[in-house]
Amino acid sequence: MENDHRRLGRELGLFATDTAVGAGLPLWLPDGAVIRAELERFAMEEALRSGCQRVYTPVLAKRELYERSGHWAKFSADMFPPMRVGGEEFVLRPANCPHHALIYASCQRSFRDLPVRLAELGSMFRRELSGVLGGLSRVRQINLDDAHVFCTNDQIEDEVAAALAQIRRAYQVLGIEIAYYRLSQRGEDGGYLGEPAIWARAEAALRAALDRLAIDHVPAPGEAAFYGPKIDIQVVDAAGREETLSTVQLDFNQPERFDLSYVGSDGRRHRPVMIHRGALSAMERLVAHLIERYNGAFPPWLAPVHVVVLPVAAVHADAAGRLRDRLAAADLRVEIDTSDNTLAARLRRAQQRKAPYVAVVGDREVAADQVALRLREGQQHLAVSVADLIATITAAVATRSREAGFS
Repeated sequence: MENDHRRLGRELGLFATDTAVGAGLPLWLPDGAVIRAELERFAMEEALRSGCQRVYTPVLAKRELYERSGHWAKFSADMFPPMRVGGEEFVLRPANCPHHALIYASCQRSFRDLPVRLAELGSMFRRELSGVLGGLSRVRQINLDDAHVFCTNDQIEDEVAAALAQIRRAYQVLGIEIAYYRLSQRGEDGGYLGEPAIWARAEAALRAALDRLAIDHVPAPGEAAFYGPKIDIQVVDAAGREETLSTVQLDFNQPERFDLSYVGSDGRRHRPVMIHRGALSAMERLVAHLIERYNGAFPPWLAPVHVVVLPVAAVHADAAGRLRDRLAAADLRVEIDTSDNTLAARLRRAQQRKAPYVAVVGDREVAADQVALRLREGQQHLAVSVADLIATITAAVATRSREAGFS
């Protein structure tokens, strides 16, 4: 496939692998790290905007934690083996939710405190077999945009609706088209935690939230998480393959297993509901999807380099360096190419770099404090003032626009 993220990732220098590290454990190169950092910042901004509080938790815990949560019984074959330290067994976590349950339980909660929303971009680990690993889409360490909401039964519909609205808003910014919504339900086979009546109540709550937003959905029996039903947001990648990026999951079981509670208006202890939600998915899977979605030509705010500055000749190198400094002072990511290659060759290199803006500086531009601007899409603007260049690009980046900003 022409826009396969594995090929583009190598060609654009976004990520690499090395046998000394191991399969499924990609190394994020500087340009790839820029993309990931921008997405992480966007994810946390969205989480905070939706009322979440940021938390940090360890990537490992005692085996007993995952036995208590139910993950060990369900996923132990897919988890890395325990590490024995001082007579105790520690495990790399397969999920962040048990840690967040403990944060909720760290103090007494009142009904007035709910909903409690916790967000973390946390690392999780899966012992995937070598044969199924590939690029960023299937890895052994997942860095997940993850949030957990603890709420009352009466708050479920509002919280699920808010999570779906957040996902839709984020996808619009990212340019990701939703194929359809899937209501993943309990199947007929075993392996699910909790009683069928609890599951029926949870599935009804998810349906009510979908109906409230007038969202059509497809039922999918047997696709639920082991602890509860979920809404899967399905997308289609550049090769026409369907995949799940984001989910909203309802969980009555882990609050029971961790004995979570809050004091109600009646002065008695009540059990909260736990909602698992991830607006932007795992960073690895999301970046793989976006590489292919944009064929490596990312919107300005995600581009590893915003502007490539090209002096026409060696005599213009100092002026190009001053322009680079002005752009960098405006918090733009900028590179300058002062190599001995011809201007045409350096323009081709910038095009291969897939930088959204190329600013050429010659005699006329130096005299007028302008640049000859070339856009990645091929448009040429013969004369743009440096002030307009900075203002337009910073606006496109700050608003996370998918457009270059120059008509």
